[in-house]
Amino acid sequence: MNVPLILPDFLDRAVTLYGEKVAVHCEGRTVTYQQLNGRVNQLSNGLRKLGVDKGDRIAYLAGNTLEMLEGFYGVFQLGAVMVPLNIRLKPEDYVFILNHSESKVLFVDQDLYSLIEPIIVQLETVENIIVHYKEQDTNATDYDSWLASHISTDFDRADIDENDMCSLLYTSGTTGNPKGVMLTHRNNYLHAMSTMHHLRVKESDIYLHVLPMFHVNGWGAPFYYTANGATHICSRKTTPESIFKALQDYRVTVLHMAPTVLNALLQYHDEHHPVVEQDVRVVIAGSAPPPAFITRVEEELGWEFIQVYGMTESSPLSLVSTIHSHLTDLPKVQQTVLKSKAGYPMIGSDVRVLGANGDEVEHDGVQVGEVAVRGHGVMKGYWKNEQATQETLRDGWLFTGDMGTVDEYGYINIVDRKKDVIISGGENISSIEVEGVLYEHPAVLEAAVIAVPHEKWGETPHAYIVLRENMEAAEEEIIAFSRERLAHFKAVTGITFVDELPKTASGKIQKVQIRDAYWEARGKSGRLVN
Repeated sequence: MNVPLILPDFLDRAVTLYGEKVAVHCEGRTVTYQQLNGRVNQLSNGLRKLGVDKGDRIAYLAGNTLEMLEGFYGVFQLGAVMVPLNIRLKPEDYVFILNHSESKVLFVDQDLYSLIEPIIVQLETVENIIVHYKEQDTNATDYDSWLASHISTDFDRADIDENDMCSLLYTSGTTGNPKGVMLTHRNNYLHAMSTMHHLRVKESDIYLHVLPMFHVNGWGAPFYYTANGATHICSRKTTPESIFKALQDYRVTVLHMAPTVLNALLQYHDEHHPVVEQDVRVVIAGSAPPPAFITRVEEELGWEFIQVYGMTESSPLSLVSTIHSHLTDLPKVQQTVLKSKAGYPMIGSDVRVLGANGDEVEHDGVQVGEVAVRGHGVMKGYWKNEQATQETLRDGWLFTGDMGTVDEYGYINIVDRKKDVIISGGENISSIEVEGVLYEHPAVLEAAVIAVPHEKWGETPHAYIVLRENMEAAEEEIIAFSRERLAHFKAVTGITFVDELPKTASGKIQKVQIRDAYWEARGKSGRLVN
């Protein structure tokens, strides 16, 4: 008899094996796994009394809190669907997502309530709004009192199939309306099993939630750290100072984040020199950082650096860049280069780089193709968007839109997004490669490279740069720096210095907004299309 692979089983395991162990530290509160399970059951009972049934969508607009963490399990064991909302969107974005998803109940943190208040009258399906950490006198329900009113800490779980949708995750929607990615219990369960292996998750781990839980379910961290009985450290807001304090106070062993956040931690460390005595693993996804960045993390912070790759549509992680045991004799510099790549396929993920003819590219680190994925993590499809589903899922493969190469060891390197490749004089230029060189300049804190028009070459690279605090650099200096380290056709031809770069909630730099800013600065409308 087959036993369905469903996510509530992970919490069941933690309660059975680690019931009296601390599950969560959050905002001055400490909760054991037994207590967490009781709160989850109260949440499920409360939702059932509100009329929530199997398949209903429940939205969350919250940071990394105990309430967000318990929300996953409280929603899942009803057979309902979790709809985590990006906290950095505009109110009109929430109107679209909540109405498109047909969400029935909305949970929102008090600090974020102002994003919802002006659009409440436009919400077509939301029947109840429940506020975490409620302080203001509003018509919305207070979460703590509502949860306490459902006294029973037992719950009769719904009949759930592993192929039932459990997560509806909306992409950033940088072009047009966001798309809702449908992930099933099986998607997330097998993703968790593979990821916990590759990230070496263990019961002694103390995990600090830096990566937002609303971002692809926090890459699944609420699932595999819970399954292993690890301790979660949660906070409504994080800063470099608070992250280092948590590392010291709780002896945190592992964090997940975007490169931009890690860059801020390096900057803080340079200025304040906080001492962290325990071993720390830091897991990074997003634009691959240059090798010099990894060297700083490992030598200055003393942390183990792990690069991963994925996308929402694949649950998300499918590649990891840890060093194979048979490659540990390679020179340190070469190992660091391998760590900077997207990596090799994780268990259960078949990842290939396909040329224009549909064949795999040579494993020579030179030939470029589109990264395609198939395996247990690939989404069920886009919610109410069959056309987009068919465009992205073809012949059993998820086409990512990322362009990459494969080296002799099987490590995939992402060279660019299809839309971000710069074509100058007929030559393809990877904006990521150019950015990697710019990051080597001592005054450069952040860099983003886009294509801009050029009368002779068609397009050339232009960089938007944030300088380090109290440091200076002239445009001519940085252009010369890039020309010294790159083929001249790849070097930047212009620089725009800015105070900050636009980013997604997960810390990824938004080049669409940078392109728009470029055109606006020149009094033009429209978007540069590569």
